[in-house]
Amino acid sequence: MGRHNGTTVTEFTLLGLSDLPKLQPFLFVLFLCIYLITLAGNALIISVIKADRQLHTPMYYFLGNFSLVDICLSSVTVPRLLAQIISGRKSISFVSCIAQLHFFILVATMEDLLLGVMAFDRYMAICNPLRYPVVMSKRLCALLVASCWIISSLHALIYSIMASRLPFCGSTIIHHFFCDIPPLLKLSCADTTTYELVIFTEGSLVVMSPCILIIVSYIYIISAILKVSSKEGRSKAFSTCFSHLMVVILFFGTDMFTYFRPSSSYSLNYDRVVSVMYTIVTPMLNSFIYSLRNSDVKRAIQRAISRTLQ
Repeated sequence: MGRHNGTTVTEFTLLGLSDLPKLQPFLFVLFLCIYLITLAGNALIISVIKADRQLHTPMYYFLGNFSLVDICLSSVTVPRLLAQIISGRKSISFVSCIAQLHFFILVATMEDLLLGVMAFDRYMAICNPLRYPVVMSKRLCALLVASCWIISSLHALIYSIMASRLPFCGSTIIHHFFCDIPPLLKLSCADTTTYELVIFTEGSLVVMSPCILIIVSYIYIISAILKVSSKEGRSKAFSTCFSHLMVVILFFGTDMFTYFRPSSSYSLNYDRVVSVMYTIVTPMLNSFIYSLRNSDVKRAIQRAISRTLQ
C-alpha cells in the first residue's frame, strides 16, 4: 500500500478527461462507439484469420495475436472510463489502480514486442523467401509469441512493484483517466530519480529493442525491394509492409513521447490527450489499417460473407 502522511493510502481519485458536465454525454457516446468498433473490428480479423485456411501463415498468426492484444489494451482502460463518466464516481482503490497499471503495461509492452516480431517476419519473407517456410515454423512462431508474453509480464511486474512502493504524502488526485506511471510519479512526494532511471534503462531496453529490430529489418527490406526489377513486384512487396509500418509509427510515436522523458517535463493535460490516442484510438485504427489496407484480409472477409449468404 502507498503511504499518505504516515497512513496507508487506500484509494486515488481519477480526474478523467473533462470536468464539464455538458461534455460527459458526448464523451460517453464517443468512447463507447470507439470501443465497440475496436472490439468488432479486431474480433472480425481474428475470426477471419482462424476460419480462412489461406491466412494460416506466420504473418497472419502474428496479426491475429496483435488484434487480440489490441482488444486487451482498449479493455484495460475504456470500460472503467465509461463507468466513471456515467456514474460520476472518480475514486479507484489503491489495489485496483496498481492492477490496472500492471495489465496496461503488460499489454502495451506486448504490442511493442509483437511489432518487432512482425517486422522480423516481413524481413524473412522478403529478404530470405527460400528459407522463410523453414525458419518461420509453427513452433518458432508460437515460441516467439510466448516469449513476448513472458517478457511483457516481467516488465509489467517491475513497474507495478515500483508504483506500489511510491510514497504519497499530499494529494491523491491523479490527473489522468487511468493509472499510469507518469502521473503517479508526479503525485509522489519522494525523489523519483531512481524510478526514472529504471524507466530509462530497463524500459528503454524492452521498448527500444523491438524498435531497433524494426528499423534494421526495414533497412534490409527497402534495400531488397529496390533491387526488384518489376514495378508490380516492388508495389506488391511494399503493400505487405505498409500496414505494419503505419501501426509502428502510430504506436511507437505516442509511446516514446509519453514515457521517455523526465517527469519534470510532463504536461498532464497534454499527456491525457496523447494517451487517448494510443490507448483508445490506435487500437481502433489498427483494425481498419489491417483490414482496409490488406488485400488478403479483404478477400478473406469477402469469401466469409459469400459463404454466409449461400
